[in-house]
Amino acid sequence: MKFRPLHDRVVVRRIDEDTKTPGGIIIPDTAKEKPMQGEVIAVGPGARNEKGDLVALDVKVGDTVLFGKWSGTEVKLDGTELLIMKESDIMGIIEGATAKKKAA
Repeated sequence: MKFRPLHDRVVVRRIDEDTKTPGGIIIPDTAKEKPMQGEVIAVGPGARNEKGDLVALDVKVGDTVLFGKWSGTEVKLDGTELLIMKESDIMGIIEGATAKKKAA
């Protein structure tokens, strides 16, 4: 299924964090918090300013972003859990995250 967000909305897939602490302790699923990092899957065309001009979003597909713990609305599309949120809910883009993923 294809999904295209409207206006300044962004579709994000959470990136799972490690299940082990640096000390080697395995964290059970019941004790884990939901990750606050994700990969941008789709972006809307942008919001309109006071003049009616379309203002493009700062994030793009493939960016790794950091967002608030309670940000967005959780949806399930094609069996994948995704978040739909406004761009203003995103705190920032994590630079160099794609390089780390490719190296691993």
